[in-house]
Amino acid sequence: MSPPVAPPGWSRWLVPPAALSVHLSIGQAYAWSVFKPALESALGLTGTQSALPFQLAIVMLGLSAAFGGTLVERNGPRWAMTVSLVCFSSGFLLSALGARTEQYWLVVLGYGFVGGIGLGIGYISPVSTLMKWFPDRPGMATGIAIMGFGGGALIASPWSARMLESFGTDSTGIAQAFLVHGLAYAAFMALGVLLVRVPRAPESAGGGPAPLSGVRVSANSALRTPQFWCLWVVLCMNVTAGIGILEKAAPMIQDFFADTSAPVSVSAAAGFVALLSAANMAGRIGWSSTSDLIGRKNMYRVYLGVGALMYALIALAGDSSKPLFVVCALVILSFYGGGFATAPAYLKDLFGTYQVGAIHGRLLTAWSTAGVLGPLIVNWIADRQEAAGKHGAALYGLSMWIMIGLLAVGFVANELVRPVHPRHHVPAPREAGLDAERQQSA
Repeated sequence: MSPPVAPPGWSRWLVPPAALSVHLSIGQAYAWSVFKPALESALGLTGTQSALPFQLAIVMLGLSAAFGGTLVERNGPRWAMTVSLVCFSSGFLLSALGARTEQYWLVVLGYGFVGGIGLGIGYISPVSTLMKWFPDRPGMATGIAIMGFGGGALIASPWSARMLESFGTDSTGIAQAFLVHGLAYAAFMALGVLLVRVPRAPESAGGGPAPLSGVRVSANSALRTPQFWCLWVVLCMNVTAGIGILEKAAPMIQDFFADTSAPVSVSAAAGFVALLSAANMAGRIGWSSTSDLIGRKNMYRVYLGVGALMYALIALAGDSSKPLFVVCALVILSFYGGGFATAPAYLKDLFGTYQVGAIHGRLLTAWSTAGVLGPLIVNWIADRQEAAGKHGAALYGLSMWIMIGLLAVGFVANELVRPVHPRHHVPAPREAGLDAERQQSA
C-alpha cells in the first residue's frame, strides 16, 4: 500500500485528526481494568490472571514498535494505520470468542498478543508524518496525537462500564461488549486510514513540510550513537517515576491519609485516579507544545528536575496536606504524559525526520522496561514495609526517595545529550534516488 500523497491545497490540519482517530482508539488499553471484575467473576480468575491481557499488550506494544518501526517508515502511515486497525479490532473479536466459549487463553491471545501488536504499530504510525507536516511545531503536532492515547481511557471507561451494565457481566455479556468494541473501533480507526496523507513536496516552514535537508540519521545508525541511549535512559526514568504513582494511585492516597481525622473514601480515591488521567492527557499536549518554545532539552530538565522536587515534597510533607499531595501527584503525571509526547520531537531534533518513526519505535522499549520497573519498586517496597509493621505514608517513603534518585539519573543523562556526530548522517539523496536509498538503508 503506497503512501497517499496530498493534493495541492490540502490542509495539513487534517493530519492530527487522522492520528487522533487511531490514538483515541488504542488508548482504550488504559481502561482494561473495567473488564477485570467481570472476567474474574465469570471465568473464575484471580486478579493476577485477569491482568495478563493488559500486561502482554504493553509488552507487545514495545516489541512491535521496536521491530516494526522500519516497516512503518518504509510503507507509510496508511499502511501502518491499516495494520493497527486490523490487529486491534481482531484482538477484540478473538477476545469475544474467548469470553463466549469461556476459553480465557483466547482473550489473552486476542487482546494481549494480537491487539498489542495493533497498539505498537498504531502508536508510532503518525509520528514521522506529523513532524514532516509540522516542522515548525513538531512538539505540538505529536502532542495532539499522543494526547489521544492518554485520553482514550476517559472515553472507553464509562462506555465499557455502560455496556457491561446493559449486556450483563456473565461470559455472554462480556463477549457482546468485546464484539461491539472491535466493530466500533474498526469503523472509527478507518476514518484515520482514509484521511491521512503524506506531503507532496517541500514547502515553507509555516505552511507545510520542510525540505529534505539537515540531519538525516537511519534507525540502525541511531542505535550506535550515545544520544539514543541517553534518551532511552531519560525516557525510562521519567516514565518509571510517573507510572509508579499511576499504577497504585487509589490505595496510595488512601494509605497516606488513613491515620488522619478525614480519611480518603473509595469514591474520592477513584476521583483522584480520574484527575491523574486528565493530568496525563493535558501534559501530553501542554508540555510538548511548550517544548517548541523552550527547547526539548530544557523541557526534560523541567520534567526530571521539578519532578524530583514534587516527589521530595510528597516524601517530606505529603501526609500533612491533601491539596499538597494531589497537586504534586498531578504535576508528576502531567510530566509523565509530557515526556511521552516530547520524545518524538527530541528524536527529530537529534536524528532528523528521515527514519524518526523507526527510531521512536526502538526508544519505546524504555516504556516496556519502565512499565515493569515502576510498579515493582512501589509495590515490593510497600509490601516489605507492611511486613515490617509499618503503615500509612511510611509504606511509600523509601519508594519516593528511590524515584528521586532515578530522576536524578535521567537528569544527568539529559545533560549528556549533544548533537549527533556527522559520521552518522545519511547524505541527502537526489529526488530521483530517494526511494531506492531508503530501501537500501532499511
